[in-house]
Amino acid sequence: MRLRAMPSRFAIAALTVAAAAVLCLLILGMPRPRASALALAMGVALAAACAIDFHLTRRDWRNAAATLTRRMPAAFAIGVTQPIHLELELGGLRAWKIKLHDHTDATLVTEGMPRHFTVRGGSVTQLTYTVTPSRRGHVEFAPADFSARSRLGLLDVFGRIGVAESRRVYPDFAQIARYAWLAGDRRLAEIGIKTYRQRGEGTDFDQLAEYGAGDPVRRIDWKATLRFEKPIVRKFQNERDQCVMLMVDCGRRMRADDRQAGMGAAHFDQVLNAVMLLTYVALKHGDAVGAMTFGTPPDERRWFAPRKGAITLNALMGELFDVHPTPTHSDYLSAAQDLLRHQRKRALVIVITNFRDEDSSELGQALTLLRSRHLVMTASLRETVVGELMNQPLASTDAAIEVGSAHLYEQARRDAFNRIATKDSLKDSMMVDAEPQRLGIELVNRYQVVKREGRL
Repeated sequence: MRLRAMPSRFAIAALTVAAAAVLCLLILGMPRPRASALALAMGVALAAACAIDFHLTRRDWRNAAATLTRRMPAAFAIGVTQPIHLELELGGLRAWKIKLHDHTDATLVTEGMPRHFTVRGGSVTQLTYTVTPSRRGHVEFAPADFSARSRLGLLDVFGRIGVAESRRVYPDFAQIARYAWLAGDRRLAEIGIKTYRQRGEGTDFDQLAEYGAGDPVRRIDWKATLRFEKPIVRKFQNERDQCVMLMVDCGRRMRADDRQAGMGAAHFDQVLNAVMLLTYVALKHGDAVGAMTFGTPPDERRWFAPRKGAITLNALMGELFDVHPTPTHSDYLSAAQDLLRHQRKRALVIVITNFRDEDSSELGQALTLLRSRHLVMTASLRETVVGELMNQPLASTDAAIEVGSAHLYEQARRDAFNRIATKDSLKDSMMVDAEPQRLGIELVNRYQVVKREGRL
């Protein structure tokens, strides 16, 4: 391990005292040649002492065979604080005064670094600090920097210890975990998700059951009725083996962020949270889920083929976790053509974007093209600040202007929705206009309506 050194405060103080002594001797009348020789001798002596000190300290450090081990989660979630545990093991006999600073990624908010401590040889020191990711994607942990006081105290030696590591920062899974818990406890209404009676709906056979009041007579299974000598009916469930395709806009419109409520509260982060929640629900219903991005340069586009199974959610997030919106214009028509080329089987296509009035013509053409083969749902983000401006009290002239402008903007959004919507999509609520934090809940509710009504 390569060590470097610099004079410690003690060495600098000793040099300052020596210089002050020589100056005092000059003031008291010592000849300059003698004072210069004295200063040179003291400087050489101090330099020699520093060299010896560095040699001894470097030998001690090599004998100590120091190792730094970092223990941390296999992955992080944006905005979620996680502890990082360090173990510094030192051999030898001497004690060391150490200042340690672990090098974390610039996108991690770090608390608890640097650390000052004393460690004795032959022991293990455990340290803990916390990091909070502020951005999705890959994060890097470089080897830690350390500095230690030399044996004679004349130098501060420093170097690097440990290994470089990388981790992934995913969207926050808390919403999915809460959904799973509430679903098991039958309390989904607490987060705004509606539930529907599943039995007796759809066309996929579920099971045989004894006839009950209100069961359609046409669903009586006569062979089973004869076998059991009592009326038996067939029960059905919502159709399975269907496909949900998510088209996620990553263009310049998705860079909007009108609130700074904390890490992970950006609009696009909320979109990924909604994608995860809807994917989880669709997989639970037995459907296949796929995704594609658009509005990015061609080499940055992502395509995730529809698939089923419990691992699909992890695989999808592994594909999208480091996607960020770009300044690129979103070409809706080109994205629709790409999806039609890749996805030939009829699917529920959910377009997630943040369109404006001037985008309605191009987006309308893209939706018309998609509707020729698929059932299409369009979801657009609504800025939270618009609602706040509309509902503020009219306390001043500026407030009145802001309220009027917000209502005008909201009316323009409704007109744009009407232009891109068909009569059926308006009737069947296939248009979603939600604030970012409500997007996941709204998409799940609309998806369940589509499943209940057998639209696919």
